[in-house]
Amino acid sequence: MDQIKTGQFLKTLRNEKGMTQEQLAKHFNVSSRTVSRWETGSNLPDISLLTEIADFYDVDVREIIDGERKSEMMDKEVREVADKMATYAGHEKTHLLTVVQIAGVVGVVVTLVAVVLQTLTYEPDLRKSVALMLTFLSFILMSVITLFVTGILQKIGKRKKLVKVIKIVTIVLIAVVTNYVIISMSVVGLAALSIVSAPKKVVTEPAEYNNYFHNESLNGTEYSYGNLPIFDVMPEKISDLDVEEFQIFYYNPWDPQYITYMTIDYKDAYDQEMARLNAIGVDDYLGNYSVTGKPAGYELVAMDSDDHDGFVYAMIPENQEGNTKITYVGIVFCDYFLDANVHDYMPDKYLLPGFDASMDNPHKKEMEKRLNDKTGLFE
Repeated sequence: MDQIKTGQFLKTLRNEKGMTQEQLAKHFNVSSRTVSRWETGSNLPDISLLTEIADFYDVDVREIIDGERKSEMMDKEVREVADKMATYAGHEKTHLLTVVQIAGVVGVVVTLVAVVLQTLTYEPDLRKSVALMLTFLSFILMSVITLFVTGILQKIGKRKKLVKVIKIVTIVLIAVVTNYVIISMSVVGLAALSIVSAPKKVVTEPAEYNNYFHNESLNGTEYSYGNLPIFDVMPEKISDLDVEEFQIFYYNPWDPQYITYMTIDYKDAYDQEMARLNAIGVDDYLGNYSVTGKPAGYELVAMDSDDHDGFVYAMIPENQEGNTKITYVGIVFCDYFLDANVHDYMPDKYLLPGFDASMDNPHKKEMEKRLNDKTGLFE
């Protein structure tokens, strides 16, 4: 079959009718571009239209296929076969279109339900915001596709004012969504930059102790957390003391975080320091951040526990006669979790059993639930 020849024949037939491509396209309810493709041979008319075109031009189907006029008309049997084929193709297309229309309607309903459910259970979270936005965009896309396959979109297209309103609303919605995405990505980018750029400091020189704790000159600086009352368990100064081990981990991605421990041999000043610590006492700390007890082999002599900020405590070895050494431990952070792994910066023997301040720790979830019950912040 010579498609170019067939196209030229169709063009000749149209010219004999004295019609433009636009007029012919309107007659057969197709686009002028489709007619152009027929006549250039780049595409052929659908089989369901072939008989209609033959009748319109008063030629037989075989002449269109061969691209030239025949001396004899196609016999009745051949025409009937062509008509049946066209009818069959039409039924097939109608059935397929019905399936697509039903699928489109179901898709719109499902995405709409998804949008409603996500909205009702929404919490301020970047991932959930993006998921809700993508679901909403899917709903719009499914709606447009369904309107198209059901023919409603074509009817709307004939009303220029309505189309203009739809275009304006669509542009506004796209602008709002784009703006939201840009803002969200900017926040995430700044957060990531803040976390990546924040230095993790590990200090092992006791002489630097007061650069982080109990120093009024720290007020107004990023180290001002070191003057919080929770650190009162730790000594005011250690410069004149026998410090056997010492380490401070400091990190400030958003809020200051401390992981510190030190052991001091007080010798003759031991009783005096123990009196100070006993006066502070031991807070009820069990349960905070999943803590189940005290470090094995140690006795807690002072504890300041905060269900938001963490723990600072002092302890001595159990059942050790003549002991003069006291170990101090501080794990202080904000917003119910640590960004750092405490096991990387603290000997496990000094940790409170069960302690969990990871990002998704149970204590954090419980405190957020309590806050939500009071304020509805995460509704």
